[in-house]
Amino acid sequence: MDPTRQAFLDELYAHGREHDERLDDRLERFRNVEPETAELLGVLVRSMAAQRVLEIGTSNGYSTIWLGDAAEAVRGTVLSLEIDAERTAEARDNLEQAGVDAVIELRTQDAGEALSAFASGAFDLVFLDAERRHYVGYWPDLLRVLRDGGLLVVDNCLSHAKELVDFSELVYSAEGVTSTLVTVGAGVLLIVKSP
Repeated sequence: MDPTRQAFLDELYAHGREHDERLDDRLERFRNVEPETAELLGVLVRSMAAQRVLEIGTSNGYSTIWLGDAAEAVRGTVLSLEIDAERTAEARDNLEQAGVDAVIELRTQDAGEALSAFASGAFDLVFLDAERRHYVGYWPDLLRVLRDGGLLVVDNCLSHAKELVDFSELVYSAEGVTSTLVTVGAGVLLIVKSP
């Protein structure tokens, strides 16, 4: 990664942590992924040469920049969904400052609505980091929009395991997927759709 972009990301992460520590309401926090999780996302996009990446949960754009940096390296693109228009605007500013805005499309849209409208097999990699109570409802479309051999990456699977019991049971009992839990950051579940 370009040192200037890395420095910007370091600053953005520190600002996000500082911001979140001042707030009691979880929904007002940025809740950025940990740097090691962000690095893993970049490695996964590069290793797959993922051309079409979907992020669900933009927040202030920290993880989006990591995805964009990797997508730029493999000549891919990122579409990131966020329900909060103010967060989308803040993310847009951060993407421009980081210089990755040319490869990323931001949308303020409900993820469930967006997922139901995407074509089957539309994405190589999907990163899911949103409101966990919706994941079970997203599951059929998450699988459908992944191409065969595509990868679904789900954050917070250790830190919020109790909130993800029903979702995890769906994943572990599903046919046509292979999954593993990686103990990076808050716990990342990697789910590969069988070719």
